[in-house]
Amino acid sequence: MKNSHSESYKSAGVDVVAGYESVELMKGAVKRTYNKGVLGEFGGFGGMFQPDLTGISEPVFVSGTDGVGTKIKLAMLLDKHDTIGIDAVAMCANDIICSGAKPLYFLDYIACGKNIPERIASIVSGVAEGCIRAGCALIGGETAEHPGLMGEDEYDIAGFCTGVVDKSKIIDRKKVKSGDVIIGLASSGVHSNGFSLIRKVFGIVERKPLEEFIPSLGKTLGEELLTPTEIYVKPLLTLISEVEVKGIANISGGGFYENIPRCLPDGTCAKINKSSFEIPPIFKHIQEKGNIPERDMFNTFNMGIGMVCVVSAKDADSAVAVLEKAGVKAFCIGTVEEGEEAGVVLI
Repeated sequence: MKNSHSESYKSAGVDVVAGYESVELMKGAVKRTYNKGVLGEFGGFGGMFQPDLTGISEPVFVSGTDGVGTKIKLAMLLDKHDTIGIDAVAMCANDIICSGAKPLYFLDYIACGKNIPERIASIVSGVAEGCIRAGCALIGGETAEHPGLMGEDEYDIAGFCTGVVDKSKIIDRKKVKSGDVIIGLASSGVHSNGFSLIRKVFGIVERKPLEEFIPSLGKTLGEELLTPTEIYVKPLLTLISEVEVKGIANISGGGFYENIPRCLPDGTCAKINKSSFEIPPIFKHIQEKGNIPERDMFNTFNMGIGMVCVVSAKDADSAVAVLEKAGVKAFCIGTVEEGEEAGVVLI
């Protein structure tokens, strides 16, 4: 690519040479994620992956795609870009694990107003870290300059993840029944949802509000809010191997009310005990600052529970022990009860 350059295109706002520099800077981070399934050379036109299907009689591929949303605005204001890629991986990998699928590979797409190689490399370093946490390979991606459509300091990131599960082991809501226990897995904070409301509550249009030290948090608001989304893949795969898991729900946009019913069959509802788990201080701070009703909080944010799974009552204590041994705090937060429609009742 040494001879590839265009002064005419550069004058229009697209610097292809900067793109090549970005690729060189991110190469080391990307190769950290490689495993024996990765085929082909870095920088090809398509990412290639040969899955190991040993022990899987009927492989089903499960895919998910998502972005990070307006949390990116905070990263841009603070000029801190090395964790937002973790969020991008988490938003996809945490979705496909809900089916019991093991993530295999991930691809990212970054659109920016101006390609600043060091910044792009920083973003991709976060993507690579997220892939390592999810146990998958980063096998490709794309960076595109969009001058005139985005400001020079603006960017957006989205991703795509594919995993595999044996058809006979797909986790769905068919086995969930009244009397089952709902296990909640602790979140690392706000994760990557509700940031349009957060920015409104704190008036985040510039850097200053993010630099305020909040005593109840023990850190600045910006440090708290940029905490990357927890990736639950490895603890849940361990749990699935040891306990019968009947349903899993990722508590992302829409909070408890939208997501928990997605792992419940018709004729049941979730009864959640609010005092059974720890609600991190950031949520109380948001609620008080914005004078937000409790129901809206639980319908927007994860409130300290980033993922839930459903198990039989006899397996509940074992499930909590397995998850905590795997490195994530877990709580028995409620039960599945009979109800006319799948919903959530907070008590």
